[in-house]
Amino acid sequence: MSERKRILVTNDDGIHSPGIQALADALEELGEVWIIAPDRERSAVSHSFTMNHPIRAHHLRERVYMIDGTPADCVMFGARGYLEHKPDFVVSGINRGPNLGIDTVYSGTVAAAHEGHLCGLPSAAFSLNLTKPGEVMHFADAARAAKAVVKMMMEKTTPAGTFLNVNIPNVPYEEMRGAVATRLGQRIYRDTIIRRVDPQGKEYFWIGGEAPTWVKAEGDDFHALEQNKISITPLGQDFTQHHAIPELDRWDLNLP
Repeated sequence: MSERKRILVTNDDGIHSPGIQALADALEELGEVWIIAPDRERSAVSHSFTMNHPIRAHHLRERVYMIDGTPADCVMFGARGYLEHKPDFVVSGINRGPNLGIDTVYSGTVAAAHEGHLCGLPSAAFSLNLTKPGEVMHFADAARAAKAVVKMMMEKTTPAGTFLNVNIPNVPYEEMRGAVATRLGQRIYRDTIIRRVDPQGKEYFWIGGEAPTWVKAEGDDFHALEQNKISITPLGQDFTQHHAIPELDRWDLNLP
């Protein structure tokens, strides 16, 4: 009988998030789950990692660790020597809120899966489409869907050069209408710098504004969620806009 696969689970919402526990519980049926997660929320830290101060790790219970670092740090710990055995898969989430379109650039959840990919491991990020304050959070249903995707990753081969960004509708599992491969949609942000003054008369600032919207288009991740479908978007590390290279070649690039 083959050895059970080792699955490293992390997130950017922190070790105490209900999403990471639901995900870890669901994946126990598929392999040996190890959790290495940040000690607090690290949303929107993107792919940052710690290099200017030491990182402290705390062993909470069997196969569960907490570190005072970023999601990318957590994956580095799991894949680059902190654990005795390197994991076979990296799974990040379940994030409290979607990671769609350009969100993927800012997301610590997605960055953790990206780091897993850079470490040579099949990796996926999972996010739950929570968009309204106070709405019921279907983490258990999302974890059931995530388990199905990870099971497929184990049985198939993730396309070369890619990791998966998976967004799950916030509905009961029975109301999900399957899964579909998608491209990233176009998110529209309207953020501004908001100036405030504290009781001592000192300025402080928030980056915020109206809730973002998106351009409606068939085949993208937003469209899938609108139909209560699970969106699976293959991502990679190559940001090159290959179509632009011939145009740049026509520039006079021999600078004086």
